[in-house]
Amino acid sequence: MQKYLTFLAICFFIFILWAIYVANSGQSNELFKLVSTLPYGDKIGHFCLFGLLTLFANLAAKCRTLKIKGFSIYWGSLAVWVFVTVEELSQHFIPTRTLDIYDYLADLMGIIMFSVFSFLLDRRFNPHNVIDK
Repeated sequence: MQKYLTFLAICFFIFILWAIYVANSGQSNELFKLVSTLPYGDKIGHFCLFGLLTLFANLAAKCRTLKIKGFSIYWGSLAVWVFVTVEELSQHFIPTRTLDIYDYLADLMGIIMFSVFSFLLDRRFNPHNVIDK
């Protein structure tokens, strides 16, 4: 099962890299067109994409945590947060993109909400492993 979760996380990450490439190059596709027709579609997309990536990364990492100043943080959540931060800031330097704080906030909300979901799943299926690993 763990191999499938890792494979899923890698495939989803590759999908996100593809979407970033398409956006960075100024191209459009049916997925982007669909998202643009929805109210707040872009923000919902950011929330869902990076939230799901967080969930998949946490599950692939077996919900391992890192303690920082007394707080346990999932390795997967931390990795996605670093990636999202670098990716969003890089948009300042790409002519076809715009740096948008609301995109970043939607990303963060997805990371936080799906980290909570990761915790609940971990507690449900691995009650002996809850948060202090």
